[in-house]
Amino acid sequence: MRFHPLARPADPVAGPVVQRVPEASSPILARRTDGPVQVVYRRQGDDNLLVEFGDMRLDIALRLRAHLLSQAVSDAKLPGLIDITPGIRSLQLHYDGTRLTRMRLLGLLDEIERALPAAEDVVVPSRIVHLPLSWDDPDAQLAMRKYQDLVRPNAPWCPSNIEFIRRINGLADEAAVKSVVFDASYLVLGLGDVYLGAPVATPVDPRHRLVTTKYNPARTWTPENAVGIGGAYMCIYGMEGPGGYQLFGRTIQMWNTWRPTPEFRPGTPWLLRFFDQVRFFPVSHAELTEARAAFPHGAYPVRIEETRFSYADYAADLARDAGEITAFKTRQQAAFEAERARWKAEGLDSFTADDGVFAAAEGEIPEGCFGVCATVPGNVWKVVVAEGDAVAAGDTIAIIESMKMEIPIAAHAAGRIRELRLQPGRIVRGGDVVAVLDAT
Repeated sequence: MRFHPLARPADPVAGPVVQRVPEASSPILARRTDGPVQVVYRRQGDDNLLVEFGDMRLDIALRLRAHLLSQAVSDAKLPGLIDITPGIRSLQLHYDGTRLTRMRLLGLLDEIERALPAAEDVVVPSRIVHLPLSWDDPDAQLAMRKYQDLVRPNAPWCPSNIEFIRRINGLADEAAVKSVVFDASYLVLGLGDVYLGAPVATPVDPRHRLVTTKYNPARTWTPENAVGIGGAYMCIYGMEGPGGYQLFGRTIQMWNTWRPTPEFRPGTPWLLRFFDQVRFFPVSHAELTEARAAFPHGAYPVRIEETRFSYADYAADLARDAGEITAFKTRQQAAFEAERARWKAEGLDSFTADDGVFAAAEGEIPEGCFGVCATVPGNVWKVVVAEGDAVAAGDTIAIIESMKMEIPIAAHAAGRIRELRLQPGRIVRGGDVVAVLDAT
């Protein structure tokens, strides 16, 4: 129940009386089933409303319908509408209820939605954006290796995400994965999926739609602009951070707050737009490093071709290639099911984190020795010395990963390593003695 206070003008001293107003138990405010696709209107808190189209599946027609509704609502300039956020098959509307009531908004949306054209008639502006891709980039490999060392050593996607992509899609070899990625034209359906300007995109041709599961649990670190697949979507990570997509390479920046350049327009510091088509071309790690240094300054030109995306043409291509598409999906589904069955047989279909602290981190420090302590809690990423090594003051003993940062543990005085009390992949607490040194 929701309670609304009612003023008592004749009795200003007394408190308000309370009127009980029934509250609907369902988040669904309305549902329309008599149009080309089902439309569901959901409440989102007190001042947001979510419009959802069709079933929860990958369907470019549904994305186009959400896009058309977004444009039409924006063009209508509804008083009280604060902002609009499009999703893959949905549209979220933030409104001021004192100027635009929920029921009024529902009525206007229904009226606008009924006037939208059919998907078969839709043509939207598009661009073909050619991006360099360092295949199996060393920084992507580092993210995989850290995950295997620190999070889940026996994960099915370790040590190579690309091999995992090959296996779960039933492809012959890793070269076949590479061929599919570089042949694909990835249609941008959303932006900001993971972080700043990050596209969520899917290949236009269903025969290029590689599918994967995501990391479980997620990575704690992903390099900026790593490229990967999650489900049937490709994503380019807009910034460094955690993540769960299966990585296959790295590209240039998706976001530029430094300055406008030919690729980054004033006021829009993101590279891609809805319905852009991303096509990758191969470069080496060294070439990508140079490109990444130059691109934010406008010194690395990106080839962009203006075009359009026609749903009618897309549907015609689907009909023409229906046999090959069905064969591809059948083979892919069989490989996916075989992979999941293997996980179950080997006990890899679930994961329980080992949060225990390395037990050997306890013990007295012998006379004539001193201990080096961890300054913060975290996972041991790398031990860079061995027992018996001589170290100087300031030398790194180990590197721990904490708060998405790599933090060195350094010796505060010179000595020789007598005992190491930590192991890669295990957890240490702040203040734990991680190494015992003989004083020199």
